[in-house]
Formats: sequence, C-alpha cells, structure tokens
Amino acid sequence: MITDVEAATPALCRLQLGSELRQLRAATGLTSRQVVRKLLWSPSKLTRLETGENASVEPSDIMALCQIYEAGEEISELLKGYAAVTKTKRDWWQSPEYRPVIRPGFKAFLGLEATAAALHNYESEYVPGLLQTAEYVRVIHRRAHQGMSDGDIDRMVAVRMNRQDVLHRTSPLKLTAIISEAVLMRQVGGPKVMRSQLAHIAELAEAPNVRVQVVPFKAGHHTGMNGAFMLLKFRDQVGLRPIVYFENLIDSWVTRRQADVERFEDGVADLQALAPGPQESLSMIMKAMKEL
Repeated sequence: MITDVEAATPALCRLQLGSELRQLRAATGLTSRQVVRKLLWSPSKLTRLETGENASVEPSDIMALCQIYEAGEEISELLKGYAAVTKTKRDWWQSPEYRPVIRPGFKAFLGLEATAAALHNYESEYVPGLLQTAEYVRVIHRRAHQGMSDGDIDRMVAVRMNRQDVLHRTSPLKLTAIISEAVLMRQVGGPKVMRSQLAHIAELAEAPNVRVQVVPFKAGHHTGMNGAFMLLKFRDQVGLRPIVYFENLIDSWVTRRQADVERFEDGVADLQALAPGPQESLSMIMKAMKEL
C-alpha cells in the first residue's frame, strides 16, 4: 500500500487503487456484474477501474464503490486520495505534446512500465527500447513510419527517451535485456550510429540494476525464436501479477493469464541459461564495436 499518497505518481495510484478495489469486491463476494447493475455502470467502466487503465478517476465513483463494499472510513479516504492524485496530476505521457503519437495500448503499457519493479525483455531484431540512443530510435521510426512528419518523429524519439528515466529513478527498474547476436550485427543507421549505440549499451550494463546478455548464433535454436516480448513484474504493494507485453507495427497488447505468464517466465529462464553471462556478453558487444 502507498504510504505517501501525495508524492506518488498517478500511474502508481491508479494501479494501487485497482488492486484495493478488487480486494474489496472479493471480500464482499460480489461479482463484477452485480456491482455494475447496482450502479447502472457499463461492465467496462468497472474493469478499467480495477485494472488501472483510466487516465483519471472520479472520487465520486470511488465513494460509490466504497459504499457498496461497506469499506471503513480510513480505507475509503485513502482510496479517494488515490483518485484525487489522478485528477490533479498527469503522467508525462498524458501531455498534449505526446498524446498524438502514443497508441491507446502503448499508453496503458507506459503506466505499467513506470510502476514495474522488474522487466525482462527479449529482442531478436533491434536493441531493447530502454537501451536505445536517440539516433538509433530516430532511424527506426523513420523507416517504420514513412511519411510521418519530422515533428511527430521528434515526439516519438522524446517518448522513448523519457521512458528510460525508469532506469535512473530513486528505486530504479531492474532490467534484464536478452538480445540475439543479430542485434549487434544489424547496422541500423550505419557504422557510426551503431558504434554509439553499442557503446551506450556497454555503459548502461555497468549499472547494478541493468543486466545484458547476448544469445550467440552458435547457441542454435531457442525459445526466443518465436518473437520478442517483455515480462513485467511488480512490487507486492501494487498487488499486480506479472504480465507479458507484445507489440508490432500497428498494435500492442498484454496477457495476464497465469499459464501464459508462466510459459514466458520459463522462456526467460531458458534464455538466461543459454546465453553467456554479462561479462562474456559485454565482450561480444565490444567485439562488434571493433568490427564496425
């Protein structure tokens, strides 16, 4: 549970609020359908509240739920406080400057990433987003979004750079980045951009909260060959189970199904066991820099 509500981010308040609401409803034995019937809400409204997907939350909605759940005065005031934060503050990605270039599914992911305690990311084609340089990002977006204005490309680059703040905050995200050797070989933007990018990875890998491993070609087939993914894990106080995030050129989505998540947890363990450790992986990165 958040102890300092006023200092908390809106994203964290939304997720904490959702967790508390789910627990309160479970304690009463009420189903989602029963609750929305009582309040004359759409089912999706309660779902969004319980999963923390709303950009802001109306305190009056929280009070209505607390009455149905017969929540005590202390917990009711706390939840109202969470809602108030979402009304008075904005996460950086809610800024009008970035809104035009952030898809709804990706916006939801940004909230999850900003509050996650750990992220395991496997990439086979390009450098993981949290390790990318601005030049590398720009090249990728220009190719993927041909015809997009320079201004929107600049906004997309800024979004990627702002995301990386999670690695440097007071309680930094623990990042495990597992990449295919192909990522080191692919000359995105040419030798100069790639040398700078690989040097950036090597520098970040020195941080205690960042672990980088490279799966070499000689390792043969492996579980990551089916595609890139991100596995996010959260602090106990948030009350969220791990989730897996995927994206492509036109869409992004998550899965929370426990069986699916467990398969990807096994996949991460397999990849980490297959890939050389951080020091040997760093040697591979330095070798690729020299060859450029």
